[in-house]
Amino acid sequence: MTEERYSFPEDGRRIDLHTHTTMSDGSMTPAELVKHAKASGLSAVAVSDHDTADGVNEAVRTGEEIGIEVIPAIELSAQSDTETHILGYFIDPDSPVLRDAVDEIRRVRTERIEETCGMLREHGISVTLDEVKAVAGGGILCRAHIARIMTDKGYSSSPKEAFAEWLNVGRPCYSEAQALTDTEAVRLIRYAGGDAYLAHLHLTKKPPEVLDAFVKRLAGEGLSGIEGYYTDYTPEMEAEFRGLARKYGLKISGGTDFHGTFKPHITIGRGLGSLTIPYAVLEQMKDRARA
Repeated sequence: MTEERYSFPEDGRRIDLHTHTTMSDGSMTPAELVKHAKASGLSAVAVSDHDTADGVNEAVRTGEEIGIEVIPAIELSAQSDTETHILGYFIDPDSPVLRDAVDEIRRVRTERIEETCGMLREHGISVTLDEVKAVAGGGILCRAHIARIMTDKGYSSSPKEAFAEWLNVGRPCYSEAQALTDTEAVRLIRYAGGDAYLAHLHLTKKPPEVLDAFVKRLAGEGLSGIEGYYTDYTPEMEAEFRGLARKYGLKISGGTDFHGTFKPHITIGRGLGSLTIPYAVLEQMKDRARA
């Protein structure tokens, strides 16, 4: 692809293609999030909950009712040498293949949460599976729900501290995810009619040469693109990740990782305040989706 294909002109239309609702670990329902995106001046939004597409149809219906474009999406947890998140855009949320896979992921997630609760109990921290299910409200179970309960009970001063002290990789109560492989995640998204994009690459913490080989391998497996706009990216990161996309003929996506009040420092469509994701990003993504 030419350099021009990685230049996205701004025409006043803004988007956010990485958000979470109550179907995973966000604070807003799918309908509330879409209305919030519209009220915030966005032209398009993607609901991309962790390991579930349960909120997509509600989000799409709401978008049609109020006049904002909603992209059906999902964020799959995957495993390579480290945990990796892969965004799927333009998916069919009712795909039988996707639904069967998500049901299995939900079962495995529940086992992981139960194991984490047991590990916490050994350290004198009381969080039960029933409490996590209550906080999740029928959505997929996440460690973020545990972190919220720990904060509410006074075991941690904030969910961020709960992760840093107890729940993150290398901490006393981290339970390793039995996730899809990265290749399986890419293929599942494609089976569901979607396009696969690597999310927040900086969080993989891979050295540059390892990251290059990783992207090259997944590009050969059908990866469509890389998240090139993100809340926490520095200008140097943006340049590095767009360079990888250019090198391997991949597309660019962009989003804030908005979670509502559960990540209050992140504003939908704006990230930490200065992020702008032009609608032109979505236009080039649609070119790949129609191919």
